[in-house]
Amino acid sequence: MQNAEKISAPPSVTEGNNMNTKIKIKMAIDVLMTVFLLMLMAYQITGEMLHEWIGAGMLVLFLVHNMLNIRWYGSLFKGKYKPLRILRTVINFAVLAAMLIQAYSGIVLSRHVFYSIPISRGMALARVLHLAGAYWGFVLMSIHLGLHWGMITGRFQRLYGKGRLRASAWHLRLPAAAVAGYGAFCFCRAGILSYMFLQVEFVFFDYEKSGILVFSEYIAMMGLWVFIAYYAAKAVEKISAANVNRKGKSNEEN
Repeated sequence: MQNAEKISAPPSVTEGNNMNTKIKIKMAIDVLMTVFLLMLMAYQITGEMLHEWIGAGMLVLFLVHNMLNIRWYGSLFKGKYKPLRILRTVINFAVLAAMLIQAYSGIVLSRHVFYSIPISRGMALARVLHLAGAYWGFVLMSIHLGLHWGMITGRFQRLYGKGRLRASAWHLRLPAAAVAGYGAFCFCRAGILSYMFLQVEFVFFDYEKSGILVFSEYIAMMGLWVFIAYYAAKAVEKISAANVNRKGKSNEEN
């Protein structure tokens, strides 16, 4: 009787499966963070206790997200900094700052999840930080999402096929512009800038508004900043490429 040999998949196949699994995990975490962000903004729907638990979950997801992308920090001092890379780096650190502010102020203000932590000072400052940090965080995370939108669609292409996604992309641009337009209207009507710059230090929630409408408005406002960031990144890339070509031509002439 012959010994049974263990048959293993070729290294390339195994590596590809591991890569796809990692991509799926990252995408799942990113989707969860996006959902949690929308739920955190809809305070009048979730209520205080659920708001705190979602905030704690958001902090955990953010830490895991950073652990999965730890190589990015190691690459900060490597390579050239082109305009788009500079923009992304600035936004990434701004998001990090906003999350740290929200974590600190949320723990100080907590009445449920972190209530046992003995913090009795800084309540007034924490309220101001939490108010401004919430809306700055929302805008910055939406911009972060928009700046990486090409990467996100690229992951979908790798997992689910390029043809279908490219074919459908042309049909999504007009609806995306419509969502961004509605988001701009909601952003101005809600007076978000007045909260971001602390012109108003108390948020006015409409508790009579339906949950569907509240989430729809925040999705549209997120879509606005994703739209702006995505096409701003495209413009920066084109300008950078044009500058490189211009320099190349001038060098050839000289």
